[in-house]
Amino acid sequence: MKKIGPLTLSLVLLGFVPLWCVLTTAQAADSSAAVKLPQPVFEGKVSVEKALKERRSVRSYKAEPLSMGEVAQILWAAQGVTDASKGLRTAPSAKAAYLIEVYLVAGNVTGLPAGLYKYQPGRHELARIFEGDAKEKLFSAAGQAPIRNAPAALVIAGYPKRSVNPGWIYLEAGHASENVYLQAVSLGIGTVAMAGFKPDDVKKAMNFPEEELPIYIMPLGKK
Repeated sequence: MKKIGPLTLSLVLLGFVPLWCVLTTAQAADSSAAVKLPQPVFEGKVSVEKALKERRSVRSYKAEPLSMGEVAQILWAAQGVTDASKGLRTAPSAKAAYLIEVYLVAGNVTGLPAGLYKYQPGRHELARIFEGDAKEKLFSAAGQAPIRNAPAALVIAGYPKRSVNPGWIYLEAGHASENVYLQAVSLGIGTVAMAGFKPDDVKKAMNFPEEELPIYIMPLGKK
Protein backbone atom coordinates (compact mmCIF):
# COMPACT_ATOMS: atom_id res chain seq x y z
CA MET A 1 0.00 0.00 0.00
CA LYS A 2 1.24 3.49 -0.81
CA LYS A 3 2.62 5.38 2.18
CA ILE A 4 0.82 8.53 3.37
CA GLY A 5 3.11 11.56 3.46
CA PRO A 6 3.44 13.94 6.43
CA LEU A 7 1.43 16.72 4.75
CA THR A 8 -1.41 14.39 3.76
CA LEU A 9 -1.46 12.84 7.23
CA SER A 10 -1.70 16.30 8.79
CA LEU A 11 -4.64 17.19 6.57
CA VAL A 12 -6.36 13.94 7.55
CA LEU A 13 -5.86 14.61 11.25
CA LEU A 14 -7.13 18.18 10.87
CA GLY A 15 -10.23 16.92 9.09
CA PHE A 16 -9.58 18.55 5.72
CA VAL A 17 -9.19 15.24 3.89
CA PRO A 18 -11.30 12.15 4.75
CA LEU A 19 -9.16 9.11 5.43
CA TRP A 20 -11.15 6.93 3.02
CA CYS A 21 -10.23 9.31 0.18
CA VAL A 22 -6.56 8.87 1.00
CA LEU A 23 -6.84 5.09 1.09
CA THR A 24 -8.77 4.98 -2.19
CA THR A 25 -6.21 7.22 -3.86
CA ALA A 26 -3.41 5.03 -2.51
CA GLN A 27 -4.95 1.95 -4.09
CA ALA A 28 -5.38 3.73 -7.40
CA ALA A 29 -1.75 4.83 -7.34
CA ASP A 30 -0.59 1.27 -6.70
CA SER A 31 -2.77 0.15 -9.60
CA SER A 32 -0.90 2.22 -12.18
CA ALA A 33 1.11 -0.74 -13.55
CA ALA A 34 -1.10 -2.11 -16.33
CA VAL A 35 -0.99 -5.71 -17.54
CA LYS A 36 -2.24 -6.17 -21.09
CA LEU A 37 -4.51 -9.17 -21.60
CA PRO A 38 -4.93 -11.38 -24.67
CA GLN A 39 -7.94 -10.40 -26.74
CA PRO A 40 -11.12 -12.39 -26.03
CA VAL A 41 -12.42 -15.03 -28.40
CA PHE A 42 -15.96 -14.46 -29.64
CA GLU A 43 -16.67 -17.90 -31.09
CA GLY A 44 -16.14 -20.95 -28.89
CA LYS A 45 -16.52 -24.68 -29.39
CA VAL A 46 -19.25 -25.15 -26.75
CA SER A 47 -22.81 -23.99 -27.42
CA VAL A 48 -24.72 -21.89 -24.92
CA GLU A 49 -27.17 -24.77 -24.50
CA LYS A 50 -24.41 -27.25 -23.68
CA ALA A 51 -22.77 -24.82 -21.25
CA LEU A 52 -26.10 -24.39 -19.46
CA LYS A 53 -26.59 -28.15 -19.28
CA GLU A 54 -23.08 -28.80 -17.91
CA ARG A 55 -22.84 -25.85 -15.51
CA ARG A 56 -22.02 -27.04 -12.00
CA SER A 57 -20.41 -25.63 -8.87
CA VAL A 58 -16.91 -27.12 -8.70
CA ARG A 59 -14.86 -26.92 -5.50
CA SER A 60 -11.82 -29.08 -6.32
CA TYR A 61 -9.23 -28.25 -8.98
CA LYS A 62 -6.24 -29.85 -10.65
CA ALA A 63 -2.77 -28.67 -9.66
CA GLU A 64 -2.29 -26.99 -13.02
CA PRO A 65 -1.75 -23.32 -13.85
CA LEU A 66 -4.26 -21.23 -15.75
CA SER A 67 -3.09 -19.43 -18.87
CA MET A 68 -3.34 -15.70 -19.45
CA GLY A 69 -5.72 -16.45 -22.32
CA GLU A 70 -8.07 -18.37 -20.02
CA VAL A 71 -7.99 -15.68 -17.36
CA ALA A 72 -8.57 -12.96 -19.96
CA GLN A 73 -11.57 -14.82 -21.39
CA ILE A 74 -13.11 -15.30 -17.94
CA LEU A 75 -12.68 -11.62 -17.08
CA TRP A 76 -14.18 -10.55 -20.38
CA ALA A 77 -17.16 -12.83 -19.77
CA ALA A 78 -17.69 -11.23 -16.37
CA GLN A 79 -17.53 -7.55 -17.39
CA GLY A 80 -16.02 -7.14 -20.83
CA VAL A 81 -17.12 -4.27 -23.06
CA THR A 82 -19.27 -5.41 -26.01
CA ASP A 83 -20.24 -2.00 -27.44
CA ALA A 84 -17.46 0.56 -27.10
CA SER A 85 -19.59 3.45 -28.38
CA LYS A 86 -22.11 2.99 -25.56
CA GLY A 87 -19.88 1.33 -22.99
CA LEU A 88 -22.16 -1.71 -22.77
CA ARG A 89 -20.82 -4.90 -21.22
CA THR A 90 -21.34 -8.65 -21.28
CA ALA A 91 -23.53 -8.55 -18.14
CA PRO A 92 -26.61 -6.30 -17.80
CA SER A 93 -26.73 -3.45 -15.33
CA ALA A 94 -29.73 -1.38 -14.18
CA LYS A 95 -29.63 1.91 -16.12
CA ALA A 96 -26.21 0.83 -17.41
CA ALA A 97 -24.75 2.13 -14.14
CA TYR A 98 -22.23 -0.73 -13.82
CA LEU A 99 -22.03 -0.91 -10.07
CA ILE A 100 -19.51 -3.74 -9.67
CA GLU A 101 -15.76 -4.28 -9.89
CA VAL A 102 -14.04 -7.57 -10.70
CA TYR A 103 -10.73 -8.41 -9.04
CA LEU A 104 -8.38 -11.22 -9.99
CA VAL A 105 -6.49 -12.94 -7.19
CA ALA A 106 -3.67 -14.63 -9.07
CA GLY A 107 -1.77 -17.54 -7.58
CA ASN A 108 -0.65 -19.85 -10.38
CA VAL A 109 -1.31 -18.07 -13.67
CA THR A 110 1.31 -18.55 -16.37
CA GLY A 111 3.11 -15.29 -17.10
CA LEU A 112 1.42 -13.32 -14.32
CA PRO A 113 3.08 -12.68 -10.93
CA ALA A 114 1.03 -13.72 -7.91
CA GLY A 115 -0.95 -10.85 -6.48
CA LEU A 116 -4.18 -8.85 -6.60
CA TYR A 117 -5.34 -7.18 -9.80
CA LYS A 118 -8.40 -5.13 -10.79
CA TYR A 119 -9.97 -5.73 -14.18
CA GLN A 120 -10.27 -2.63 -16.37
CA PRO A 121 -13.13 -3.42 -18.81
CA GLY A 122 -12.67 -0.41 -21.10
CA ARG A 123 -9.05 -1.27 -21.86
CA HIS A 124 -9.35 -5.03 -21.29
CA GLU A 125 -6.34 -5.03 -19.01
CA LEU A 126 -5.40 -5.58 -15.39
CA ALA A 127 -4.34 -2.90 -12.94
CA ARG A 128 -1.92 -4.28 -10.39
CA ILE A 129 -2.97 -3.58 -6.79
CA PHE A 130 -0.16 -5.49 -5.09
CA GLU A 131 2.11 -8.46 -5.72
CA GLY A 132 2.54 -11.34 -3.29
CA ASP A 133 0.45 -14.13 -1.83
CA ALA A 134 -2.94 -12.46 -2.15
CA LYS A 135 -4.64 -15.85 -2.40
CA GLU A 136 -3.51 -16.89 1.07
CA LYS A 137 -4.72 -13.55 2.44
CA LEU A 138 -8.08 -14.11 0.79
CA PHE A 139 -8.30 -17.65 2.16
CA SER A 140 -7.47 -16.47 5.68
CA ALA A 141 -10.14 -13.76 5.50
CA ALA A 142 -12.90 -15.85 3.90
CA GLY A 143 -12.15 -19.27 5.39
CA GLN A 144 -13.36 -21.10 2.26
CA ALA A 145 -11.28 -24.19 1.41
CA PRO A 146 -11.63 -24.03 -2.42
CA ILE A 147 -9.68 -20.75 -2.45
CA ARG A 148 -6.50 -22.34 -1.10
CA ASN A 149 -6.19 -24.99 -3.83
CA ALA A 150 -7.33 -22.89 -6.77
CA PRO A 151 -4.71 -21.31 -9.05
CA ALA A 152 -6.77 -18.11 -9.12
CA ALA A 153 -9.98 -16.55 -7.88
CA LEU A 154 -12.27 -13.68 -8.74
CA VAL A 155 -13.67 -11.29 -6.17
CA ILE A 156 -16.75 -9.39 -7.30
CA ALA A 157 -17.36 -6.21 -5.31
CA GLY A 158 -20.11 -3.61 -5.60
CA TYR A 159 -20.83 0.04 -4.84
CA PRO A 160 -23.96 0.05 -2.64
CA LYS A 161 -23.99 3.85 -2.20
CA ARG A 162 -23.82 4.67 -5.90
CA SER A 163 -27.29 3.35 -6.68
CA VAL A 164 -30.80 4.51 -5.80
CA ASN A 165 -31.42 0.86 -4.94
CA PRO A 166 -28.53 -0.78 -3.04
CA GLY A 167 -29.93 -4.20 -3.95
CA TRP A 168 -28.97 -3.68 -7.57
CA ILE A 169 -25.34 -4.57 -6.85
CA TYR A 170 -26.36 -8.09 -5.83
CA LEU A 171 -28.40 -8.58 -9.01
CA GLU A 172 -25.51 -7.32 -11.11
CA ALA A 173 -23.02 -9.57 -9.33
CA GLY A 174 -25.35 -12.50 -10.02
CA HIS A 175 -25.48 -11.68 -13.73
CA ALA A 176 -21.67 -11.51 -13.92
CA SER A 177 -21.17 -14.71 -11.94
CA GLU A 178 -23.45 -16.69 -14.25
CA ASN A 179 -21.43 -15.43 -17.21
CA VAL A 180 -18.29 -16.69 -15.47
CA TYR A 181 -19.90 -20.08 -14.85
CA LEU A 182 -20.86 -20.53 -18.49
CA GLN A 183 -17.54 -19.30 -19.86
CA ALA A 184 -15.73 -21.61 -17.45
CA VAL A 185 -17.62 -24.61 -18.82
CA SER A 186 -16.47 -23.82 -22.36
CA LEU A 187 -12.84 -23.61 -21.15
CA GLY A 188 -12.89 -26.80 -19.07
CA ILE A 189 -12.52 -24.73 -15.91
CA GLY A 190 -14.38 -25.24 -12.65
CA THR A 191 -15.68 -22.51 -10.37
CA VAL A 192 -18.16 -21.88 -7.57
CA ALA A 193 -19.84 -18.66 -6.47
CA MET A 194 -19.27 -18.23 -2.72
CA ALA A 195 -20.86 -15.63 -0.47
CA GLY A 196 -20.35 -17.32 2.90
CA PHE A 197 -17.80 -14.87 4.28
CA LYS A 198 -17.68 -11.60 6.20
CA PRO A 199 -17.37 -8.78 3.66
CA ASP A 200 -15.47 -6.49 6.03
CA ASP A 201 -12.82 -9.16 6.64
CA VAL A 202 -12.27 -9.65 2.92
CA LYS A 203 -12.25 -5.90 2.31
CA LYS A 204 -9.55 -5.42 4.92
CA ALA A 205 -7.42 -8.32 3.72
CA MET A 206 -7.57 -7.17 0.09
CA ASN A 207 -7.22 -3.47 0.92
CA PHE A 208 -10.37 -2.59 -1.02
CA PRO A 209 -11.61 1.02 -1.04
CA GLU A 210 -14.12 1.80 1.70
CA GLU A 211 -16.97 2.31 -0.77
CA GLU A 212 -16.63 -1.19 -2.25
CA LEU A 213 -18.44 -4.18 -0.76
CA PRO A 214 -17.22 -7.73 -1.56
CA ILE A 215 -20.17 -9.84 -2.74
CA TYR A 216 -18.86 -13.01 -4.36
CA ILE A 217 -15.64 -15.00 -4.40
CA MET A 218 -15.22 -17.38 -7.34
CA PRO A 219 -12.19 -19.71 -7.26
CA LEU A 220 -11.02 -20.88 -10.68
CA GLY A 221 -9.15 -24.03 -11.69
CA LYS A 222 -8.99 -26.88 -14.16
CA LYS A 223 -11.53 -29.64 -13.53
